[in-house]
Amino acid sequence: MSVASSWDDVSVPPEGNVRSPGRLIIVTGLPGSGKTALGKELATSMPAIRLRPDDWMMASGIDLWDAVVRRRIEQFQLTLALDLLRAGNNVVIEWGVWARQERDALREAARSIGAPVELRYVSAAIDELWRRIVRRDLEGHWGSRSITRQELEEWSRIYQPPTSEEMATYDPPP
Repeated sequence: MSVASSWDDVSVPPEGNVRSPGRLIIVTGLPGSGKTALGKELATSMPAIRLRPDDWMMASGIDLWDAVVRRRIEQFQLTLALDLLRAGNNVVIEWGVWARQERDALREAARSIGAPVELRYVSAAIDELWRRIVRRDLEGHWGSRSITRQELEEWSRIYQPPTSEEMATYDPPP
């Protein structure tokens, strides 16, 4: 890769050829809530590029429970998402993003480059989440181990569902 030696070497596209940024869609919810189903639907209908650490980790043979690697992949996916948005692509992030602070950071990063940002919240009752997790486990989608019912219940207590006030900080779907 070559680096421009000065700003004079950088060409600016003609005014009519400037692309507007794509749209970022953040999908939030607990495991089993339907994030992947919604992400796939959006990727097809918009179209959009889906970014989901689980896919990359499973394809690379990485343990889904390796939190350090997951954070690195999410950081890389955020950089990639911003590049894709700048190029005019729509991006769906399926990280769960359980805390409002995490969702706010993603929103602000995308807005800093002028991209509109949607938040999609998917949820289900704890028994339904558990049923879906067990079904997924039987299909062999977990890798080293599945989620336990105790973990799911603990996560449901720490998950911060978006409030109507938070939802108002996002762009509505087009």
